[in-house]
Amino acid sequence: MSDDGVLFQRIMAHGPAVRIRRTSDEGTTPVTAVLEVERRAGTPRDGLGTPPALLACEAATEAEALAMLEPQAHDDRAIIQLLYAKGLH
Repeated sequence: MSDDGVLFQRIMAHGPAVRIRRTSDEGTTPVTAVLEVERRAGTPRDGLGTPPALLACEAATEAEALAMLEPQAHDDRAIIQLLYAKGLH
């Protein structure tokens, strides 16, 4: 795991970065994690602030948290639907 808690990251075709980030302290259980989209990826504002969480989960391990959030993180359509549902389109 990286220092910033990012467990997974990919760049969408139109630029935003999709991330799964651990929000609980390393070594604690349960593991809490969020699925977020950094819409400022690749811009000078990239990395400033914390993107809003689109989904959150709680699991026994990082691997379980990834398993819960990764299907949506790989699905551009699901990401767009979550952004609309949160009013972030």
